[in-house]
Amino acid sequence: MTTRTSLDDLQNLEKQHDSFVGIDSDGCVFDSMAVKQKLCFHGLIASHWNLQAIEPTVRQSAEFVNLYSKWRGQNRFIALLQSFDFLREHPDAVASGLEIPELPSLRKRVESGNLSNAILEEEAKSTQDVELLSVLEWSLAVNEEIEAKARDIPPFPWALKSLQRVHQDSDVICVSQTPTEALIREWNDNNIAGYVQMIAGQELGTKTEHLQIAAEGKYSPERILMIGDADGDCKAADAVEASFYPINPGHENESWRRFHDEAYDRFQEGTFVGDYQQQVKDEFYALLPETPPWV
Repeated sequence: MTTRTSLDDLQNLEKQHDSFVGIDSDGCVFDSMAVKQKLCFHGLIASHWNLQAIEPTVRQSAEFVNLYSKWRGQNRFIALLQSFDFLREHPDAVASGLEIPELPSLRKRVESGNLSNAILEEEAKSTQDVELLSVLEWSLAVNEEIEAKARDIPPFPWALKSLQRVHQDSDVICVSQTPTEALIREWNDNNIAGYVQMIAGQELGTKTEHLQIAAEGKYSPERILMIGDADGDCKAADAVEASFYPINPGHENESWRRFHDEAYDRFQEGTFVGDYQQQVKDEFYALLPETPPWV
């Protein structure tokens, strides 16, 4: 079992190979993103902020942001703000006359840097900001729902095959914005934690920071690869001049099979960068629109 989850572990990650692979978790290794969002996050947004009268509209906005757009895979607090921003302009929400939360305190806190449950809890309790305390209550309730409902979700079959292969020739870590506790449970429950050297969750910063701390300056940029299913994963790779391999939403297992059979060999052989990288990025971004369907 992997127990390495601290910032010190990330900073002192031992280099064992000449290549490094960072892998996202929810929606990438596990087909868990839709389950967590639809069963745990979105209903609680409606109930916590008294928006039950327009719950289908709340869900439509939150699903677009979290699952079907370029904002997919963001930190939950950033995604919450984005969901409310879209909801505020939704014709059905406007017609309802309901007030959609602005959450200025959360917005200010998010703009100042990465935000995890632990950081939010510390600030909310120290300031006694009513809004932040409310958001914290929602976030903790989400975690309880995930613990109760999002269990026993196996990895994609070709993700498992890929992990079994890649860890033999590259240094591998999990790079995620999911709380570490949930990541440890999911990876250990599926007996795959041994395929990564450590698990980096939201408590250790952004995905960009994970890659910067663990890999930047330690490996040549062309020997660093980020695998993910969201625009944020690609941006994290770009920040350290690494390569990015997308797990295409709706085509996850096929993406992993192509990675196993083709892309990883290209990465190892030095033929990933260039036309091939651009091809897989173009396919990926074609699946992630910026404009919601109700506009």
